[in-house]
Amino acid sequence: MDLVAVMATASDSDLTTELYSLVVIAAIAAATPLIVGLLRLPVAEVVLMLGFGILFGPEVLGWIQLDEAIDLLAELGLAFLFFAAGLELEKHAIKGRSGKLALTGWLVSAALALVAAGVLEWAGIITDFLGVAICLTSTALGTLLPVLRDKGLLKTPFGTYFMGAGAIGEFGPVLAISLLLTTKSFWLALLSVVLFAVIALVFAKVPGWLRTDRLVNVIERGQESSSQTAVRLTALLLIALLAVAEGFGLDVVLGAFVAGIITKQLAPASQEWALQKKVEGIAFGVFIPIFFIVSGARLDVDSIVDNPSLLLIFFALLLVVRGVPQFFLYRRAIPQAKERAGYSLYVATALPIIVAVTSVELGAGLMSTSVAAALVGAGALSVLVFPLVAQALVPKQPTQDDERSAATA
Repeated sequence: MDLVAVMATASDSDLTTELYSLVVIAAIAAATPLIVGLLRLPVAEVVLMLGFGILFGPEVLGWIQLDEAIDLLAELGLAFLFFAAGLELEKHAIKGRSGKLALTGWLVSAALALVAAGVLEWAGIITDFLGVAICLTSTALGTLLPVLRDKGLLKTPFGTYFMGAGAIGEFGPVLAISLLLTTKSFWLALLSVVLFAVIALVFAKVPGWLRTDRLVNVIERGQESSSQTAVRLTALLLIALLAVAEGFGLDVVLGAFVAGIITKQLAPASQEWALQKKVEGIAFGVFIPIFFIVSGARLDVDSIVDNPSLLLIFFALLLVVRGVPQFFLYRRAIPQAKERAGYSLYVATALPIIVAVTSVELGAGLMSTSVAAALVGAGALSVLVFPLVAQALVPKQPTQDDERSAATA
C-alpha cells in the first residue's frame, strides 16, 4: 500500500472515530432534557451532561474519544456560553447600586480567595496559587440564567442584582486569566488587554458608522429568509473577536463575552429578541452541551475517588469565599434573610470559569490533574446543590406564560 493510501485510510479511521464520538455526544445532549423533564429531576441539565461525559468518556466506557476536532467544538461551546452571558447582560445591572455592590462583593471574594489559596499552598495541598484563587471568585452566570428565567426572576430587582454580581463574577476572573495566567509579563499582558479593548471598541462603533435605513431594511428582511443575515453577522463578530483575543494571547472567553455585549448593543430593538432566540438556539442547542459533555469526559475521575476530601474543601471554599460575603453586603438590597441566603447560593455557584482556568493551567503545566479535577468536581457539585437549595428559599415569580394561563383558566 502506498503512502497516499495509508494516509487516506488513517484519515478515514480518524473521521469515523470523531463521528462516533460526536454521535454519542449528540445523543447525550438530546437525551438530557428528556430525562430531566420526564423524571422531573430537580437538577440542572449541566450536571447530568457532566456525569454522562464522565460515564461515556475515556476513563469509563470509552465511547467518547477526545481529539483536536472534538476539542475545537468544545472550545466553541465555551465561547458560546460566555457569548450568551454577554448577550443577556443589561446595562443597569452593572450601574448604580447594583454595580457597586457587585464590584465590592467580587473584590471581597478576591481577597478571601487569595488568603484561602495562600493557606492551601503553604500547607502543600496546591502549587498553583493564582489559578485556584481565580476559580474561587467566579459565578456561573451563563449556567444559571435559564434557571432564573424559568423562575421569573430575571426582570425583578433580585434578578438585576444577580445579573450584576454574575457579570462581575465572570468578567473579573476572565480579565484575571488574561492578565495573570499568561507566559507574558504583567505589563505586556495589560498592553494586550488594552489593545484588545480598543479593537473591540472599533468593532462596536463601525456598524453605527455604516448604518443606513437601506442596510437596516436588508438585515431585517434577512431575518425571515434563508439569508439569516443578522445571525451571520453575529457569527462573524463572535469569531473575529475570538481570533483577536487569541492573537493577543488572551483567553478566548474574553472575546466571547465582549462579543455578546456588543451584539446586544447593536441589535435593533425590533429585532433584538428574535436574534437572541436564534443565537441561543444555536448556542444551547448545539455547542454548549458539547462543552459540558467533553468537560466531563476530560475529568481525572480516579484522582477524585482517591482523594475526595480535596473536592469537598474546594466546594466549601466556593461557599465561604463567594457566597458568604454576599449575604452581608446585600442585607439592605435584599432585606429578607431567606431570599438573601438563596441569592448568596446562586452567586456561589461556579463551573464554566473553573473549567476555563483549569484548562489553561493544565495546558501550561502549572496545575496538577488531581487539583484540576477536584476544582471542576467542586464546581459541578455547586451547580447541583446550590441552585437546588436556593430555589427552595427564593419564591418563584409569575412569568408571562403563567399570567396567560391564569387569565384563560
